[in-house]
Amino acid sequence: MNYKIIGDSCTDLTEKQKNDSHFQLIPLTLQVGDTQVIDDDTFDQKRFLELVRACPECPKTACPSPEAFKEAYECDADNIFVVTLSEHLSGTYGSAMVGKQLYEEEHGKDKNIFVVGSHSASAGQLNIALFLQELCEQDVPFEEIVERVMEFRLQMKTYFVLESLDTLRKNGRLTGLQAFFATALNIKPVMGATEGTIIKLDQARGITKALNRMCEIALREAGDTAKKRLVISHCNNPERAKLVKDVMCRAAKFRDVIVTETAGVSTVYANDGGIVIAL
Repeated sequence: MNYKIIGDSCTDLTEKQKNDSHFQLIPLTLQVGDTQVIDDDTFDQKRFLELVRACPECPKTACPSPEAFKEAYECDADNIFVVTLSEHLSGTYGSAMVGKQLYEEEHGKDKNIFVVGSHSASAGQLNIALFLQELCEQDVPFEEIVERVMEFRLQMKTYFVLESLDTLRKNGRLTGLQAFFATALNIKPVMGATEGTIIKLDQARGITKALNRMCEIALREAGDTAKKRLVISHCNNPERAKLVKDVMCRAAKFRDVIVTETAGVSTVYANDGGIVIAL
């Protein structure tokens, strides 16, 4: 199949996927005080985290324009698959859909374009993108890919533990009460998502206990993991990613385990040390 997989820049690709011409990322824009950062291959995570620590204001993100997606659709691929942040977290899905309309108004329906809101972010977006690539490489028909990806999204679960939920709270993704639990007495909440909306699943005192609790919940809800891929995204903390990988792999078998580092958008919300998993 002649295909391209397009993600917004919260799709935390590994170096292997970044070097694969089948993948393309459309960058969001990050704002830290008066400094604007484009979340593309020039993104410097350590410098960005320093900017965030030095700025009293909460960092913000802005989704790509519909025109940016339209231009990406004007490629040689006949089959285009787009994976975006959950529509409950960002306007990126809407931009991708408007971009599709703009493309088809100008060029007609000369190619297949499918846009899926991931109901997730970060590791979850990468998990969907990798599943898409597998189906494309197997020459599965476009319509069947659409059906199977929607089913995959329904079954996939996303979990995360962050040092702080402050950015999510200040940007309207959480209630104040949830953020309170995260800061009082070193209580770290274990978070998840239901149809793209962030929910609190549990809590533990200290980051290590919270990560272990996250793994317990994920494994309990996953059922048979032998045919599942585990994706782990970390923000500037490979040691924590390894801890999570080791805990998960001691308890269950996975057909594949991918560890990746957060790019700009995920770094904004995960903050230094955050861990996101999807399976």
